[in-house]
Amino acid sequence: MSKIYFQGIYGAYSHLAALSLEKDAEIIPCKTFDDCFINASKEANSKIIIPESNRITGNIGIEYLIFKYRLNIYAEYFQKIEHNLLGLPGTRVEDIKNIYSHAQALSQCSKFIKTNNLIEHVRADTAGSAKMVSKSKDKDKAAIASSLSAKIYDLEIIKRNIENESENLTRFLVMGKNISQPNFGKKKYITSFLFKLKSKPAALYQSLGGFAINGINLTKLQSYPEKNSFDSFFFLCDLDGHIEDPKVQKSLEDLGLHCQDFHVLGVFEADKHRQINK
Repeated sequence: MSKIYFQGIYGAYSHLAALSLEKDAEIIPCKTFDDCFINASKEANSKIIIPESNRITGNIGIEYLIFKYRLNIYAEYFQKIEHNLLGLPGTRVEDIKNIYSHAQALSQCSKFIKTNNLIEHVRADTAGSAKMVSKSKDKDKAAIASSLSAKIYDLEIIKRNIENESENLTRFLVMGKNISQPNFGKKKYITSFLFKLKSKPAALYQSLGGFAINGINLTKLQSYPEKNSFDSFFFLCDLDGHIEDPKVQKSLEDLGLHCQDFHVLGVFEADKHRQINK
């Protein structure tokens, strides 16, 4: 049986995403993102599923681990985030004074929180908040979490979909130690890579020219400072296309002329939500 590691505890949105990926896999929670990467680095046949960015609140902040471990990206998966107000059975909205959840979940439900004059309490994760509320036996406490958390921790869904934006999506990356990529065909692909430029004036400007000349669309370009430095940066990049496409190859060759370090993280099929949300 294959293993999939995720950060958090059972009931987290990462747990939901893992279930969507492989229902028959052994799904294992980890305390930290770093633990997920360490496990996948040691076990050739295991995978991790990690939240990379959210459509509403932006990057999750795991880029430094991508640079550190350089695991291969097998796939991307867009999970629809449906935040629910969870409380003890029989709790009404008017009974609640204190609301607990991850900082991003609280931010994404700010309108509901403000309308109901709730006191926010930031915790490490959504599912952990649900577990805490369940143990508290206190009806003035509620959590913002998934419907799966309600089921696991015997809570009632007091109100569904309390998020500010109805089309709230989180992009997850499925990663592992082994190198694997789909054959080049007619599907839509993403190539993900990281690079570090040579130290010279206008290096970034010059390095990206090949993509424009060859008509290659960059969908992500994010900088991250090298360890112990604010003068040297790595860049994390996604482009539309397969690495075996001659135009993509030429663009990457041009980029390589300007790089001290270059590493392909993966080639994978674009998630269907990229098509839907165009």
